[in-house]
Amino acid sequence: MSSTVLVVDDEYSGRQTLESILEGEGYNIEMAENGMQAIEKAKQLLPDVILLDVMMPGMTGFEVCQHIRNDPVLAEIPIIILTALDDRESLLNALKAGADDFISKPFDRFELRARLLGITRLNRYSKLIQERAKLQEANTQLLVAYEATIEGWTHALDLRDRETEGHSRRVAELTVKLAQSYGMSEDEILHVRRGALLHDMGKIGIPDSILHKPGALTDEEWITMRKHPQFAYDMLNSVDYLQTSLDIPYCHHEKWDGTGYPRGLKKNEIPIAARLFAIVDVWDALTSDRPYRAAWSKEDALTYIRDQSGKHFDPQIVEIFLKELN
Repeated sequence: MSSTVLVVDDEYSGRQTLESILEGEGYNIEMAENGMQAIEKAKQLLPDVILLDVMMPGMTGFEVCQHIRNDPVLAEIPIIILTALDDRESLLNALKAGADDFISKPFDRFELRARLLGITRLNRYSKLIQERAKLQEANTQLLVAYEATIEGWTHALDLRDRETEGHSRRVAELTVKLAQSYGMSEDEILHVRRGALLHDMGKIGIPDSILHKPGALTDEEWITMRKHPQFAYDMLNSVDYLQTSLDIPYCHHEKWDGTGYPRGLKKNEIPIAARLFAIVDVWDALTSDRPYRAAWSKEDALTYIRDQSGKHFDPQIVEIFLKELN
């Protein structure tokens, strides 16, 4: 995209001279005949640079420069002062007014082109930096909104299933610690945390009569209950930013020996995030009170975890988990 240059000179010959010098250099050249017109065109065009003559009737170039610098919308537009006043005082006045550069008339066309090229490059680079900063800020705000959405979903799940209130946050925190001990990167851990918080998202599709049943489920009810990982996948798979966080919601009920659900994955077929989470999920369930039973002691729960090494759980992950708890 070509840079826009606003040429401001009250004399027709001066404008034509500048146009001829810049012709063929790839600039989009706009003209203004006086200070007021220059300000209006600057507001309309937001040019990449302004070539500004000093000696003009009405507003001088110095006054135009000051006005532009005092306008928050226009203040960062680079300005090159062009003048026949070749003295130190004029140079100082140009700098005080906020000019970025100063070229005396008659000017060398090659010097003008070089000065203009340098300042447009610098301005383009500055704009790129600003745009990147804006994108980064927008991305940060978007991520904050994403995380708030996940937290909201998690809270809604807890409200629906009072007996496991706080479960999602507890298992997310412990799974993150386990992932850190395993050596996962920060990016991977971010996805693990999201997946852990959303691990029971699929239970939204399970009828309350089954989800809140105080006694044991029938075989038919278990068939329905075991659909919740697939429900989670179906609900979340279309959300782009959660694509890399689906391993836990989809696979946390798979077992190392292949007897889990919904797909009967075994050993390393099971994503590592799901293998990490599976131990934490069972640990939290065993050590928490339920309407149908009291919480297990830590010792009994650890005995069960050890017994399920190589059956339900990845043996390597069991070892890491036991070290994490000790």
